[in-house]
Amino acid sequence: MNKLYILLSLVFSVQLMGQSNEDCLACHLDNTLTSVRNNRNISLFVNERQFSNSVHGELDCVDCHQDFDPEDLPHLDGENIYKVDCSLCHDEVFEKYQRSLHGIAHENGKFLAPECFTCHSKHNIQSSSDDNSRTHKMNIPSLCGECHKDGTPVSTLQSVSQRHILEDYSESIHGEGLLKRGLIVTAVCTDCHDTHNILPHESPESSINRTNIPKTCMQCHRQIEKVHTKVIRGEMWENQPHVIPVCVDCHQPHKVRRVFYQEDFPNNACMECHSDPDIHKVVDGEKVSLFVDPSELENSVHKDNNCVKCHTNVTKRNSPVCLNSGIVDCTMCHVEAGEQYELSHHAKIRLIGNEDAPTCTGCHDEHLIKGKSDPQSPIYVRNIPDLCGKCHQEGHVATVHYEGEQHQIIKNYKMSLHGKGLIESGLLVTATCVSCHTNHRELPATDPLSSIHKDKIAETCGTCHQGIYNEFQSSIHSQSVSNSDEKLPTCNDCHLPHSVSNVDQADFRQKILFQCGKCHEELTHSYFDTFHGKVSNLGAAQTAKCHDCHGAHNILPPSNIASTLNRENVVETCKTCHPNSNRKFVGYLTHATHHDRDKYPYLYYTFWFMTILLVGTFSFFGLHTLLWLPRAFSEKRKHKRKNTDE
Repeated sequence: MNKLYILLSLVFSVQLMGQSNEDCLACHLDNTLTSVRNNRNISLFVNERQFSNSVHGELDCVDCHQDFDPEDLPHLDGENIYKVDCSLCHDEVFEKYQRSLHGIAHENGKFLAPECFTCHSKHNIQSSSDDNSRTHKMNIPSLCGECHKDGTPVSTLQSVSQRHILEDYSESIHGEGLLKRGLIVTAVCTDCHDTHNILPHESPESSINRTNIPKTCMQCHRQIEKVHTKVIRGEMWENQPHVIPVCVDCHQPHKVRRVFYQEDFPNNACMECHSDPDIHKVVDGEKVSLFVDPSELENSVHKDNNCVKCHTNVTKRNSPVCLNSGIVDCTMCHVEAGEQYELSHHAKIRLIGNEDAPTCTGCHDEHLIKGKSDPQSPIYVRNIPDLCGKCHQEGHVATVHYEGEQHQIIKNYKMSLHGKGLIESGLLVTATCVSCHTNHRELPATDPLSSIHKDKIAETCGTCHQGIYNEFQSSIHSQSVSNSDEKLPTCNDCHLPHSVSNVDQADFRQKILFQCGKCHEELTHSYFDTFHGKVSNLGAAQTAKCHDCHGAHNILPPSNIASTLNRENVVETCKTCHPNSNRKFVGYLTHATHHDRDKYPYLYYTFWFMTILLVGTFSFFGLHTLLWLPRAFSEKRKHKRKNTDE
């Protein structure tokens, strides 16, 4: 302790508010620095690297360690070190902790009760999203297990059934998903017990109270109550109509195992009937096949699922058990995809009775469902255009609703830069229908939520063209830069959405002039008065066009130092076509026009002088010629008579 007193007396010679991290670490970087608490040596060493990399790395030591006088060495209150009060910043979390089992136990002096630093550590606090954090989801079971696994002091205070919590969890379907498969969407301790508001199950506010358990489980199992309505036989409701079991009545909380209801409805029992090619049912007077090809199931991504996992509305009270079982609800497992589909245009038009609108099976098939990485799958990248073309190809069901340029979508795509990249070059990273329209939530461009809405087009294209997107976002055409009330162009104004062509092609270079002219009409007219414009009008594709000078996506006003036309950059811009360009050469007025007297007076008056001179000269000599013609004809007749007389 003498060493501690000497070191601290040297450093803490100023008031608290004058303390810097360097002052504190002058002592606390010593890994031998200790103090005594509860008759135990407590290390006062602080690892500077860990602290600087923690979520508190931007804070000063005194931001947390406030309740001491720097001159009162060695910062001790009797034998106790002044403790940090985390509630100064985390007051809401601390209130929950105080109400919790942990907080109450700590308040009652139980030394085993965890405090903030027990779970989050002291100086090496990491965000829960950090893989190395003690509170990262993958690490939660082992963190809680420090106290609650079998053999710990805490476990000896628990009932016999609770002493193997961690072991039971590790063997459960939740633990298997997390620890063996790395599924961080599976449930861990904090998902059920909460992170700080951990309460006994007797408390009405507890997340594991009997009345709250369904809500807790449904954080993940959103549609589970519908599933149970379909698969649980009715005896319980018939015998005890007002008593409905909660999750833990069937699934032990820490021993959750795979359900075994499929044993009552094995696949071979289903296939006894459905493997018959002639099996069918009659709907509205038409035969509908109920045949299921066993080979399709065997090659499906659902091959490990029993039939009743999807066809849940079966019961032994019916004969056959699948009688009137209804359609499959894919959203029982694919919740997010289902939610996205419900927002889509496909779902909306199907809801109003359009039977042509696709559902899950329309794209994914019914039983031969393959993953998107399987080249044989209809949702494999290479196959997406053909899949969407089943409805959207010209002459098919969706095209009857098209107008104008919407026709020939699939044909135009296959001829586009994206389509050729996919089909001819086999580039699986190129854009397909779902890259722009999304997988499940496709919406018309007029919908503000659509990925192809005018306000979101740039962001959508930026998922692939990130560098170009960054340039565009800082350009004068970006909504975040320009304050113009006029309509600002976005990607699909220059690059037709389904007919994206190579920007080096002559057709694109010629058309872009008129595309720019839709907004910059006056400048376009003046461009066509220049040498560049006149040569372009004659069909010279390589002559400088708008984007050659102004930039394609990084368009900025010339006053901006980053502009290609800024005084510092314009020489290099012109050198792209004119290697010998210099400062004098770039003085050429690119948009000069004799039509603008105020902006180009010399050119205006020169044009009119030369025009008047030219017209006057031709007029004078034309009039002279006209006046001379009678004399010329008269002289010609005289000359002819003279020759005749001789």
